Amino acid sequence: MKLAITIIQLISCLVLVVVVLMQSGKRSGLSGAIAGAADTFLVKNKARTVDAKLAKATKWVALVFVVLTLALNIV
Repeated sequence: MKLAITIIQLISCLVLVVVVLMQSGKRSGLSGAIAGAADTFLVKNKARTVDAKLAKATKWVALVFVVLTLALNIV
């Protein structure tokens, strides 16, 4: 049981690292200063972007990682 939880935790750790590294930085060059009016359209569809999906995935994988860490501590 402990070995299975450890393997799942290792996989979730690797997935968490990959998901975090795939996200773009909050400051992506001059695009924020140049965007102007196009920014209003992009803000409306922010929840559908790849970065938003990656941010949601980061939260869920981190939650799984924490739960597995607590489970390993209890076992």
